[in-house]
Amino acid sequence: MFFTLITFVAFTVLVAVISWFRTRDDKLDTREGYFLAGRGLSGIVIAGSLEMTNLSTEQLVGQSGQSYATNMSAMHWSVGSCIALLALAMIFLPRYLKAGITTIPEYLEQRFDTTTKRIISFLFLLGYLLTYLPTVLYSGSLAFNQIFHIDELLGVTTFQAIAIVCVALGLIGSIYAIFGGLKAVAVSDTVNGVGLMIGGFLVPILAICILGGGNFFDGIRDFITNVPAEKFNSIAPADAVPPMVPWPLLFTGMLFNNLFYWCTNQSIIQRALAGKSLKESQKGAIFCAFLKLLDPFFITICGLLAFRYFGNSLETADLAYPALLVEVTPTWLLGLMAAVLFGAILSSFNSALNSCVTLYTLDFHRPLFNPDCTDSHLVQVGKKFGTALAVISICVAPFVINAPSGLYDFLQDCFGFYAESILAVVLVGFYSKRVPAIAPKVTLIVHAVVYAIMHLVPYDFHYLYVRGALFIMDICIMLIIGKLWPRETPFELQDAGVVNLTPWRLAKPAAAVCIIAMLGVYCLFSPLGLAA
Repeated sequence: MFFTLITFVAFTVLVAVISWFRTRDDKLDTREGYFLAGRGLSGIVIAGSLEMTNLSTEQLVGQSGQSYATNMSAMHWSVGSCIALLALAMIFLPRYLKAGITTIPEYLEQRFDTTTKRIISFLFLLGYLLTYLPTVLYSGSLAFNQIFHIDELLGVTTFQAIAIVCVALGLIGSIYAIFGGLKAVAVSDTVNGVGLMIGGFLVPILAICILGGGNFFDGIRDFITNVPAEKFNSIAPADAVPPMVPWPLLFTGMLFNNLFYWCTNQSIIQRALAGKSLKESQKGAIFCAFLKLLDPFFITICGLLAFRYFGNSLETADLAYPALLVEVTPTWLLGLMAAVLFGAILSSFNSALNSCVTLYTLDFHRPLFNPDCTDSHLVQVGKKFGTALAVISICVAPFVINAPSGLYDFLQDCFGFYAESILAVVLVGFYSKRVPAIAPKVTLIVHAVVYAIMHLVPYDFHYLYVRGALFIMDICIMLIIGKLWPRETPFELQDAGVVNLTPWRLAKPAAAVCIIAMLGVYCLFSPLGLAA
């Protein structure tokens, strides 16, 4: 245990030192320096930060838990993201960067009005505070308790152990987000990303080698032979219910969910907006699309490996990944693996926290409370707000243990109250010139009310079908209002001139290769491949 602790601390400190070294001379007292890393991120750093912002223990624990309980259909959350990331690169980023925005609500203020901006900002803040940030902390605490048996060491209940770890994770993650700004977050994301890729692939490799008595290929044969073929199938029936993902959702509800997450979600978009140019931002989004194709091979597949090792004996599906990690990882390597998980947790937590600070300071504090404040004062206000937000998230996090259908499904279900309506507002803003400012307000309210009502009405189909239908409803509402009460003058997006808008010349060929590779992954985990 002592050696495990030493290696854990060593890697964690290494990440902190590298992040400090790379950002020690940066100006963090200006708006762009603190919130957008001085608009100086390269494509590789953007890709790494995007992947690590998305990838945390709510993915490792949640997706592995879903595949342990069902089949490989849980990989749709990752592999399906490729289309959304390509859309980000080719459709959304050229418009965002042309507008010169720092937050998504800023664009909506340009297109509609200030009230729309503040409503969207509030929804983002509420979603991060009550669902995303607590879920990240809870999933990480669950994994750490499984690895280090903190409840047994301290003689406390599982709930109390999770609460203690939530405090530790929240405090350390806050240091990066509050005191280092976006560049410190992005640099630490990149370093942690390298560790996560190496450590992440080690878990399934070690598990397979153990199954094969030290021989990897014998382990593959054992794995495929002794796990039912239907577990390898990612193509779930159209009438499947959570936590399974029905195949039609790839073209409906899940597609819209992924477009919201990767193309309009502030914690994601903020990294892409910080690129040196449109070319670098597009590189980052497309590189990240390729990275998402690797997720099934070190995340989702771990649920099936846990099924091979433990059968149906685990108390809850969310224990699949941490139980497998402890089972197959040698003691001398456990500390490094724990540090990799720790980095993944911090990456998602501090990225979302940094985005919350950005939203509050730029969309609420400066325009409402102190319009004439300097950038340095704004940064100081942001740090205080981030501290308060971190404290609230830490308090809420342990109670995610009560999530009814697994933490990953819980998180996605909560997003449904506003995700598709925000996506609809942005897309209609892109492709219409006459839809007025009242349209997004009506749409946001109607969407939330209908989605809430659907939770009160018993139905036996996947909630993403509901979200897909609501997205179509949202689009129709906005277009009908635009037809009946059009704005007086057509909207024209002005070039703010903040970055070079020359696109990456290899963007389209790279996107085509990515789509072909995505189809290959789907074929592998289908009746045409391992599920035959």
